[in-house]
Amino acid sequence: MDLFIGIYVSLIIVGVLLVAVEVFLIPGFGFAGLAGLILMLSGVYLAADTFAQGALYLIITFLATGLLIYVGVKTGRVKRLWGKIFLGEKQNVNAGFVAPKADYIKFLGKTGSALTLMRPAGSAIIDGERVDVVSEGSYIEKGASIKVIAVEGTRIIVRKEEI
Repeated sequence: MDLFIGIYVSLIIVGVLLVAVEVFLIPGFGFAGLAGLILMLSGVYLAADTFAQGALYLIITFLATGLLIYVGVKTGRVKRLWGKIFLGEKQNVNAGFVAPKADYIKFLGKTGSALTLMRPAGSAIIDGERVDVVSEGSYIEKGASIKVIAVEGTRIIVRKEEI
């Protein structure tokens, strides 16, 4: 019986260690955290003689895990890892960050000419403006006459215009 108790306690300890690895080293809640929780619950379930004893073990285990998380947050380890995950600064035009214009709907139904070979992406001149376009799937030769058939956000879809 003592051998089994050692195995059950080992399951709980390994589970707590895996949760600690998840909290301190691996951002997010992935395999290590889930495996740790499963091992902790399995160890508690197998080690308990009665339901009340299992509940007590479970409470102690979760309190210990909560204490571990609290210490991690207070020492700043979690905060430093969190800072590496999320962007701390906002992008602005002065720093060179410019969002693409989304007013391409004005090209819908217009005609133009292909500046490059489209297989299926390329460049075209539409209404005197150079724009990146995508054909609806077919190749379009350089210099061919094209028509805009759809606009999806910043994606302009063209078709070769039959003359």
